[in-house]
Amino acid sequence: MSDAEKHTRLTPEERAARGRSARTRVPRSRHAEFAPAPDRPDPVAVVERQSASRLPELVPIRYGRMLESPFRFFRGAAAIMAEDLACTPDTGLRAQLCGDAHLLNFRLLASPERHLMFDVNDFDETLPGPWEWDVKRLSASLVIAGRANGFGGPERSRVVRDTVRAYREAMAGFAGMRNLDVWYTRIDADELYGVLSGELGKRAQRRVSRTLAKARARDHLQSLERLAHPVGGELRITPDPPLVVPLGDLLPGVERERLEQQLRELVDRYARTLQTDRQALLAQYRVADMARKVVGVGSVGTRCWVLLLLGRDDADPLFLQAKEAQESVLAPLAGPGPWANQGERVVHGQRLMQAASDMFLGWERVEGLDGRQRDFYLRQLRDWKAIPRTESMTPDIMCLFGRLCGATLARAHARSGDRIAIAAYLGRSDAFDRALARFAESYADQNERDHRALAEAARDGRVEARSA
Repeated sequence: MSDAEKHTRLTPEERAARGRSARTRVPRSRHAEFAPAPDRPDPVAVVERQSASRLPELVPIRYGRMLESPFRFFRGAAAIMAEDLACTPDTGLRAQLCGDAHLLNFRLLASPERHLMFDVNDFDETLPGPWEWDVKRLSASLVIAGRANGFGGPERSRVVRDTVRAYREAMAGFAGMRNLDVWYTRIDADELYGVLSGELGKRAQRRVSRTLAKARARDHLQSLERLAHPVGGELRITPDPPLVVPLGDLLPGVERERLEQQLRELVDRYARTLQTDRQALLAQYRVADMARKVVGVGSVGTRCWVLLLLGRDDADPLFLQAKEAQESVLAPLAGPGPWANQGERVVHGQRLMQAASDMFLGWERVEGLDGRQRDFYLRQLRDWKAIPRTESMTPDIMCLFGRLCGATLARAHARSGDRIAIAAYLGRSDAFDRALARFAESYADQNERDHRALAEAARDGRVEARSA
């Protein structure tokens, strides 16, 4: 029986009692604890194990990106932190997790109704698990980013405590709401800007306003200008090797034709996982070109394709991204879940946690040229998205952004977890907030040690790192 099924059979009072009783097993102050396990795996070995299933020519780029800074390393080290989180105190309360809830995975996104919203993003690692794991990864990312910006210890502590307090208070609010009201809750960017304007100085207000405008400008027409160009009267994706390599430049004739056919079939078959109205819309487009793309930090080396589709004419583009979905780094620790297709796992988690998901979000399985079956999920590329620039944040701005992330994560967890029990466990005091501020500092220390270990492995020739 799932956690959701358990709490639907209990009264609100019984659910609250369940949360309070968890404090006896795991006092909130215990979440401050972090010490590497005596048998903690070698962090470089964990990263290498992930790289074994990836495209070998791209793995050095992944290592190069992770070596750029402790924060970039942290972004690529979700598997390492998952191993560590499995050794931390567990309340026994579960929710659907993002699995990689660092602060750059919260951003502006477009709803299918063309509303600009703030929400959690990137669900490659999503699975049900202990709700604390997401909050701890978010908290650690704030400390690591704060250190990169030169924030002092008290400033970093304030950022984390404000973030966790926002999570705790938002969860308390959701605990008192009806189920449908929780489900309908979303953070509209324009409404948010109006509410927060009083907390922002004039300069910060201008920056936020520019960010909102920039996000709305990142649509398919802008993508067409940036990512495609005419060749012989037809639109083709613009090469930018090794980050973007058109299919025609990647493989010789026969292999290229086979892979092109497989990707066209992938688009046709994946449409079955969309709503019927969106299937009808997708059917009005044709695949014009395709290219391999390198994405992110932790995802570098997984197979990822950019697909250019055209509608009524060349001025009617649709860019889709087909990204390989491998097993979640949480699966060996929290259980694999019921999904036979890893792309379906990603889509399920995204739809469950986001207030509104991409209208072309779906999944499919495809056979590669090597005969191996691989799972993919597909979505739109670059549609009304904006990523925060943490390096330019002041302590006050990071506090504000952290509070927004904390409240957003609480809303995402409240949709699947027992929000009443979690809220009762957290309570009204700041015990959990203070504990996570201490945990985050300890984990940031560990992350720096792991980053140095990868740098040493690169110097010794154990791994090859390359910038791109």
